[in-house]
Amino acid sequence: MTDKLTLTDAEWREKLSPEQYHILREAGTERAFTGKYEKNKQAGEYHCAACGQLVFESEDKYDSGSGWPSFTAPADGDAVEEHTDTSLGMRRTEVICAKCESHLGHVFPDGPGPDGLRYCINSASLEFEPED
Repeated sequence: MTDKLTLTDAEWREKLSPEQYHILREAGTERAFTGKYEKNKQAGEYHCAACGQLVFESEDKYDSGSGWPSFTAPADGDAVEEHTDTSLGMRRTEVICAKCESHLGHVFPDGPGPDGLRYCINSASLEFEPED
């Protein structure tokens, strides 16, 4: 299990941009087709923008047409956690970073691949590290 990172609200506000804080700490979302990684096709790793933990890899990224970076699976079994989200009058599965419990996005059962999952993730919740 990943060691948890816990910061105060003031520490998160100091560490993150206002947009990142809204998405990562208040479970917000960016507008579709506006995120910096939505069309990124480079090989590399996607890390949580709040704590730096590896959460997704480019080999699992695909263009879902949804307007957000989409992945078929997280980087490994301990990278993210999933929780039921009943906000906005619907039932969805929220995806959070397992290390710092920051909101990354949601997972839906309409993706390709063997598990049929689409991890729909906010660009602002990610930092990309290109392959060497």
